[in-house]
Amino acid sequence: MFSELLARASAALPSQCAVCRAWPAQPLCEGCVARFAQPVSRCQTCALALPAGVIRCGECLAAPPPLDACHAAVSYGWPWSSCIAAYKFGGDPGWASTLATLLRSTPWVEPALERCDLVVPLPLSAQRLRQRGFNQALELARRLAPGKVDASLLLRIRNTAAQTTLQRAERLRNVKGAFAVAPLRRAALHRKDVVLVDDVMTSGASLFTAAAVLRQAGAARVTAVVVARTED
Repeated sequence: MFSELLARASAALPSQCAVCRAWPAQPLCEGCVARFAQPVSRCQTCALALPAGVIRCGECLAAPPPLDACHAAVSYGWPWSSCIAAYKFGGDPGWASTLATLLRSTPWVEPALERCDLVVPLPLSAQRLRQRGFNQALELARRLAPGKVDASLLLRIRNTAAQTTLQRAERLRNVKGAFAVAPLRRAALHRKDVVLVDDVMTSGASLFTAAAVLRQAGAARVTAVVVARTED
């Protein structure tokens, strides 16, 4: 499935694989994808890697998040951390097509995209958007389901400190009140099935906060899809 999607998403010009440096190849060759993107058993609602046969982690059982489902293509580690860094911080939005193709090939992502009414990228603050030049979640969303993307529905109304060095409780406090549904767009969410898109999920604080806001505004179902999930 991945090779078919990759062929459709790739440009006609040859390139070099970012991982094994094979030439000519796609930005990620099929061999590297087969080696580094093997399916992993994950928690249904936070995508944390779990032993086979376990469907939900202890934290989600104790305190269910406001997500009906959460899907991640890969674990956040080499080579994916380098690829995402080149995309997110290296000013290279060309990675969006390759990473979206990887995500679309992940089990349960395609059905979620086909079933949903809206695809909503996690928004950036105006300050962060100026720094990066583009919203990596929006570029992914546009390539996952261009006809369903709504980038004006969910707003980031408060700039927050970088989450990288914060502990889980601090991350939750950091993003509290950071998101809101555009006041004149609330009706668009009534009883809708929404897919929330981001590139990396760490503690889940941002996605959980955004999902809660969407639910409070009337969304009937919220599914998160991310390229990579960090492991606790």
